[in-house]
Amino acid sequence: MTWLRSALYTGLFFLTVVPYATGAIVSGLFSASGPFRCARGWAGMNLWLAKVICGIDYEVEGLENVPETNGILYVKHQSVYEIFIGAKIFPAQCWVLKRELMWIPLFGWGLHFLRPIAIDRNSGGRAVRQVVRQGKERLAEGLWVVIYPEGTRVAPGRTRRYGMSGAALARESGYQVVPVAHNAGQLWPRRSWLKTPGRVKVVIGAPIDPAGLSAEEINRTAQEWIETTMRRISPEAYAAADAESEKTFSQT
Repeated sequence: MTWLRSALYTGLFFLTVVPYATGAIVSGLFSASGPFRCARGWAGMNLWLAKVICGIDYEVEGLENVPETNGILYVKHQSVYEIFIGAKIFPAQCWVLKRELMWIPLFGWGLHFLRPIAIDRNSGGRAVRQVVRQGKERLAEGLWVVIYPEGTRVAPGRTRRYGMSGAALARESGYQVVPVAHNAGQLWPRRSWLKTPGRVKVVIGAPIDPAGLSAEEINRTAQEWIETTMRRISPEAYAAADAESEKTFSQT
């Protein structure tokens, strides 16, 4: 039944894009806040569908760590599911994302009105400067800036080098970094349409004040907290990944 439920949800997922993307486009012509209300509605609809059809729900730890003022979210990226959760938990926000998403018909057009920071991931330092420049503008407007520091979705138990753009933005702007860990990838894997019933654990960490810290120190502090927390909430995934790494090392 898992594949049938997953297939049903996937079909409905794509169908929900049409009304909500259209709503973001139309509302964006008249209101700055309208597109995000549509995005939040789309997130809520998909969280509900995932719960009802696929049996995936979530719980949040650390809501008391969310500051009253906006800031920079550092989010572990394993799935699509955490994007929905973030849109429900946090106020108006924009995302740092790959520019190719803006080219998707209708979806990308609606995304345009959410004012994301669309970067060329292969442009290196230029992308970092773009995130700092546009990120400061978005923060000054009261938006949260959402950054997936690994740059792409990673499998459970794995990590990649954290990019410097978010830390550079924090250093230049003075806004706090709020780290977020979760284990959504175990139930909603990357590159797979199959979804497993269960409860996703989301943990929000204490804000990191960039005052007196270098960009490298900000990045290291955020990464250490996220990866340590990931090991706490996904022990099986990290144990399996560690065992696989040890096996590979022993064979070399």
